[in-house]
This record gives sequence, structure tokens and C-alpha cells, in this order.
Amino acid sequence: MRFDTIIFGGTVVNADGRRRADVGIRGQRIAAVDRALARQAGPRTKLIDARGKYVIPGAVDAHVHLELQSGDRVTSDDWRTGPRAAAHGGVTTLIDFATPGPGESLEEAVGKLRALADGRPCVDYGCHVCITAWDRQGHELPRMIELGCPTFKAFMTYSRRGLMSDDRALYNALEACRRLGAMLLVHAESDAVLEELIARFHTPEMMRKHGARLHAMTRPNFIEAEAVQRVLTWADATSGRLYIVHLSTSEGAELLRDARTRGVHAFAETCPQYLVLDDSVFRRTDGHRYICSPQVKKKADAQRLWQGLRRGEISVVATDHCPFTAAQRDSWGGDWTNAPSGLPGTETLVPLLFTHGVLRKRVTLSRMVALCCANPARLMGLYPAKGVIAPGSDADLCVIDPQHRTRVVPDRMESRADWSPYQNWLLAGFPEWTLCRGRVIVQDYRVLDAAGWGRWIPRRKPAALP
Repeated sequence: MRFDTIIFGGTVVNADGRRRADVGIRGQRIAAVDRALARQAGPRTKLIDARGKYVIPGAVDAHVHLELQSGDRVTSDDWRTGPRAAAHGGVTTLIDFATPGPGESLEEAVGKLRALADGRPCVDYGCHVCITAWDRQGHELPRMIELGCPTFKAFMTYSRRGLMSDDRALYNALEACRRLGAMLLVHAESDAVLEELIARFHTPEMMRKHGARLHAMTRPNFIEAEAVQRVLTWADATSGRLYIVHLSTSEGAELLRDARTRGVHAFAETCPQYLVLDDSVFRRTDGHRYICSPQVKKKADAQRLWQGLRRGEISVVATDHCPFTAAQRDSWGGDWTNAPSGLPGTETLVPLLFTHGVLRKRVTLSRMVALCCANPARLMGLYPAKGVIAPGSDADLCVIDPQHRTRVVPDRMESRADWSPYQNWLLAGFPEWTLCRGRVIVQDYRVLDAAGWGRWIPRRKPAALP
């Protein structure tokens, strides 16, 4: 058998286990996973030495925001730099969000996103579609599925921005997802009470006294938990498939566990910031730079989220990558409601999970692969092309040396965010090699010029988890 590339001598890790094997690549796909494939190397076969290293599938980051307009600011990573950052960290598939503007159709929103993205990324990509006006947009769901976008997003907050879906819209959307075989992603925070708390604390005196801590003070855990409970109720009543984005609280994790035990078709992702940071960051002089929604919570919440990942109650770790530069963040003017919300994350997704999850024995390596690769690929309609090392799958692969450490220094990162919430952290898990559909895009920890190699991936309807 002819191979274009062989990764030899490594430990191949999938969600269901690991084994010593070589990986043979022909064209853009994996042709074989077996021992001693290196013996079949021809004179033109590229050989990648993975002895003493792990070979894992490229990660699927199912939650990113590139070139996102947020008020008068735009996220600092575009469709060139964001994918380079992803590749540097071992992510080979990104899923962004197409959000319709006033009066726009869902199809127009997808077209605008693709006009920005097509021909630029070095990794593969797709998008979810945001529902912002159910009565006008609901009939478009079948067309979106035809276009390869079978996942939709609704917001239970952001009424001031015209994005919020009320309970009627959520109920209707979940019914439609059940009927069409689609899935509804939901940002679960209770808008009315959140807005009331913001109004109570939004005074010059309170802002001078508490600064960025007001972001956490106005978002107590029940803001998420109440919304989670409510949307789980609608998922139970409709039998629609629900996916809660960026779950951040212990209460939310408990509600999710109970609902799944009852047979509700509900899944959730959490993000690295909720696992490795806590709300003490808001007491720092640069605490405003850590503002994201929902905000990082307390250590006890992080512990419960790790437990949920380990037990299988939480299915995915994604990033909500939403980067702003230090200058953009420092323009908040002492008013936390004016601070850009979101953190850079896709570049450090796998390293953070490997360092703080696998090496600290919070999750196994195979469980990490499930959380970052296989599960998001299944739930987002990409499996088995993505998320697994198997013959016939796309040759999206990372080679990780468990002994190698990289210090997170912004000047050495690919993201245009010139700061990081994990600045100066020493992390294992950055890939020595990253391949996307057989093409090397990271070699010796450096991102190569592969702009335009990434392609739009039409996705199928979500699949079940094993």
C-alpha cells in the first residue's frame, strides 16, 4: 500500500482507548492504523517520528467567534489568525456562529460569514446559525440543514442587543429540532433578573468601590441555574435535542445530571476558563481583562465541572474563543458594562486540558480526546470524518510530546490577542506536529503558511454519543 505520510512509533489515542500503532496517510485521509507501517515507506513517503509521543485526532472547537462585531469593537482574531492559533494548539476544525442582523434571513447570515471566511483559514470550519426572531426565521431551519448547518443557537439573555429568545421561541425551536433531527444550542442566563441586578449596581459609587468585581457580583450562580432549569424543562416537554453552551456553575451541572438521568436529550459544554480560573481574577488590577459571559466562578464550581467531565455528565470542552487586545480591554473606562466580553482560548484548549486534566489525573487521556475531539465531532455532525483516528477518516492529527513544555507568552502565540488569561503559564500538550487533512500545518511547534487549505465542511445531523 502506498502512503504519502506515515506517523510511526507513537501511541495512538482515541476516545475508546489507546494502542501502539503507526498511522498511514494517503491523500487527505487515513489509509491504515497498524503496527510496522513504516516498513512500507516508499522513497517519497514523509516519515514523522512519534516515538515516545501521543498521536491524537485534531480537536474540534465547537464554539469560536472570529471577526465578531461587538458594539464598536471587533474581535482581534480574523479568519486567518484565528485558525493559525487553533492549529498551534492542536485544533483542526472550528465552528463559528452566523448571526443575522436586523431584517436579515438565516441564509443571508451564513452567506456573510462565508464571505469573510472562505479561502482564508488553514483549518476546516463550519458554523452554527443563531435564531434571533423565531416568527420570521423558524421556517428557514430545513434550508439551513440542507446547507450543512444542522445546529442552531438561541440566547436566553441579551434582550438589549435584540438577540434574546423568549420561552415560546425556545419551545418552538426545540420542537422543530426534534422534528428535523437538528440540535439547539442555548446560552442560558436569566435576562430579566440579570438586567435588574446590573441596574442596581450600575452607579458611580459602586463602580469606584468594586471595579471589575461587579461583573461577578451581578451574575450570581442562580442567574445561570434558573435559565438552565427552564430550558431543560422545555427540552423535556418537547423531546428536542438541547446543547447548553459554556456551562459554568455547579448548580447547572447538577440540573443537567438530573435531567439526563430522566432521559432528557440534553448535552453541555464547558470551557477551560471555568476549569482553571476562579473569580479571584476580578480582584486583580487587570481584572477587567477577564470579563466574559458567563463569568468565571468559584473554585467549588470548577471542581464540580471537572467531576461532570470525568463522569460523562458534561460532554464537550470548547472555548468560546472571543479575543480582544489589551488596548481594547483597557478601554472599559472603569465601567464593567462597557468592557468587551470574551477571552482568547482556542490556542490553549488542548494544552490546558492535557496539563490540568490529564497530567493532574482529573481525566484520562482518552477522556480528553472524547471531550475535545470525538464528542464534539459526533454532536456537531462531523463524525467519523473528524474526531477519530481510523481508516477513512480525515487525516486530522496531532503529535504530542508529553515531556515538552511551552510557556504562554503572547509574542510567541499566534492569536492577535496580545495578552492571555494564562500568561506565563507553563503548559504541556502543544503539538509538535499538526496535520489537517494530511497537510502539515504545524511542524516543530511552528505554524506553517497554509492559508486557504481549510475548507468549509457541510455538517450532517447530530449523532448520538456512545
